[in-house]
Amino acid sequence: MVIIKQKKSALFEDFSLLVGRENVLSTIEERICYACDGTKQKYLPDVVLRPHTTRHVSDVLRYAYKHEIPVYPRGAGSGLTGGAVPLEGGIVLDFTNMNKIAEIIPEDLTATVEPGVVTQTLQSEVAKYKLFYPPDPASAAFSTIGGNVAECSGGITGLKYGVTRDYILSLEVVLADGSIIHTGRKTLKSVTGYDLTRLFVGSEGTLGVFTQITVKLLPLPEKIETLLTFFKTPQEAVKAANQIIANNLLPRALEFIDKSSIDCICKYKQEMQIPAEVNAILLIEVDGKETSVRTELALIEKIVAENHAFKAISAKTVIERETLWEVRRAISPALYKIAPCKINEDICVPRSKILEILQRITDIHKRYPSLHVANFGHIGDGNIHVNIMHQEGSQQHTLAESMIEEILRHTVAVGGTISGEHGIGNVKSKYVPLEIPPGELQIMKDIKHLFDPKRILNPGKMFPD
Repeated sequence: MVIIKQKKSALFEDFSLLVGRENVLSTIEERICYACDGTKQKYLPDVVLRPHTTRHVSDVLRYAYKHEIPVYPRGAGSGLTGGAVPLEGGIVLDFTNMNKIAEIIPEDLTATVEPGVVTQTLQSEVAKYKLFYPPDPASAAFSTIGGNVAECSGGITGLKYGVTRDYILSLEVVLADGSIIHTGRKTLKSVTGYDLTRLFVGSEGTLGVFTQITVKLLPLPEKIETLLTFFKTPQEAVKAANQIIANNLLPRALEFIDKSSIDCICKYKQEMQIPAEVNAILLIEVDGKETSVRTELALIEKIVAENHAFKAISAKTVIERETLWEVRRAISPALYKIAPCKINEDICVPRSKILEILQRITDIHKRYPSLHVANFGHIGDGNIHVNIMHQEGSQQHTLAESMIEEILRHTVAVGGTISGEHGIGNVKSKYVPLEIPPGELQIMKDIKHLFDPKRILNPGKMFPD
């Protein structure tokens, strides 16, 4: 379902009338920039359109619906499951130009933004009002709010503050036929009718296209302090994390880093002095009123010491905090020191099953000795990033895929999910039946058909063929 070559010149003129000639990208050099996302797949779109207004989006979708042309919404293209990849050619809608913060209303604790607003930009702007937009994906410096909503992004603050869906109050959505609807209200509470807002959050552009998003804000924490702790075994680190929460403490962040990741960090940034006997790290952050932060941090230091942490480094200034966080941020680029190809899974399990799933991953890895595995992530909410590194070539990739399937099967078996925050896209769609039974899956497909009967919105994503 791609645009026929003979019609391209006529379509270029039509699209120019819809969004303006300067917002139509049609050369091979322009289009190739939109052929891939964080997964490094390559599918060339037939045309890229850069809307400036909701009317532009509506007009494009009405046209695409009439001519049955697939449409792929795109934010920063930083997704890790192929959510923005144009599998069937057609139109990529690039929301770079829809990047305005329409309003920030401090007394309502809300902000309304266009989908192209960068996450960190919103966080910085609301901080001027001493407010806080909590969802904090690792890609916050470049990912967009629209993409975050489409994927229901998580991040390091998920344990205490929740994920993107917990902060979306209302949406302006353009449907497949070009019609415009509004879901939810700009109020902190609303239970009138079905919760269509939550239906759209995490729908990966398969049900509609967001053109305006109203988010909930919180008061900015008065104080943030960070603690980097070293353990000789991952079991000690996990037990310490469990005990922190068992003591009614809820850190802003509770991050786990395993031995493989630590070794990579040391090779990647040799100036980082991590003792050789370290086999697991917990990065812990607490926030709130200054007096309560001091009390909580002291208790956490006591807990990690009781669980045999042999070193703890505390950061009390912004610069010191950034230095400690550099250990965590260095992991993803550092992993390429192991092998040139990486598959980053984002399983999530009940917290009581963390040690069990880590052991199962270790056992599975023994059957794939040519592959390398590194685990890190948001251990506070059970979200573990399992990174499988392999050499180039189809044989190695096939082995990696086989290992992934085994891990995902065990994840579901212990009550977990195959994706905690990255979404499904086309990369994970074949694994969806591992988690979702046929009856529930059919309901989802029926909803997709109701909103998109001609299958033009991000086709090829979420569901197996």
